[in-house]
Amino acid sequence: MTPIAVTIAGSDSGGGAGIQADLKTFSALGVYGASVITALTAQNTKGVTGIHDVPPEFIAAQMDAVFSDLDVCAVKIGMLSQPAVIETVAAGLDRWKQINVVLDPVMVATSGDRLLNPQAIDVLKRVLIPRALVITPNLPEAAALLDAPLARTEDEMRRQAEALIVRGARAVLVKGGHCEGDESVDVLLAAESFTRLATARVDTKNTHGTGCTLSSVIAAALAKSDDMETAVRNAKKWISAAIAAADRFTVGHGHGPVHHFHKFY
Repeated sequence: MTPIAVTIAGSDSGGGAGIQADLKTFSALGVYGASVITALTAQNTKGVTGIHDVPPEFIAAQMDAVFSDLDVCAVKIGMLSQPAVIETVAAGLDRWKQINVVLDPVMVATSGDRLLNPQAIDVLKRVLIPRALVITPNLPEAAALLDAPLARTEDEMRRQAEALIVRGARAVLVKGGHCEGDESVDVLLAAESFTRLATARVDTKNTHGTGCTLSSVIAAALAKSDDMETAVRNAKKWISAAIAAADRFTVGHGHGPVHHFHKFY
């Protein structure tokens, strides 16, 4: 059977993040990718200059078209900027009985531009987080979800992961890329397990789309029947290699993309 994953996210006109990054990632990992576009963005490596939200009813139509025909094995969710969009996506997941759901709670782009309406955070927490197999917040996103200060240590990252579990998450991968130090450390907390994931930190400004790509790697692995912890472990290694290879590209004048096809060229 062909492994199929669907990305439900925004489009990045610069090609480094969002739908474009997700589909590149699925292809690089041998997974067929389909998409449900939630927003159009006008952006490049330097920032976001505009966002055009897709109407909720058309998002529902995309979901129904894809899930009624394709045998979907996993779903990655990225940019959902409005409360009504979040409600629509949650209803679609229920309607099509999707359980292998990876939620990247995208709030701010690498450039610093806000991508999530502040009023939507509560809806995201209440409606969508409990439906995800795993959520993948970075440090600012975890802090925003908890209305808490930014975690500065691994212990604080673990405590914030625990707090998100208490609030309804089934498993949490807190990404520590915003910390300092020689290692880039993420922590994965599930109901009965804790995993520390560390790789050498790479000195590069080309990190655009890192979060989108990591969550897509996890979804691709789930689509190929990996268990969640194995999927996350392998995703950490894969994204680290993609970041390490990012400087092979010269793309734009800001934060360039990671190298989604680093294993091939």
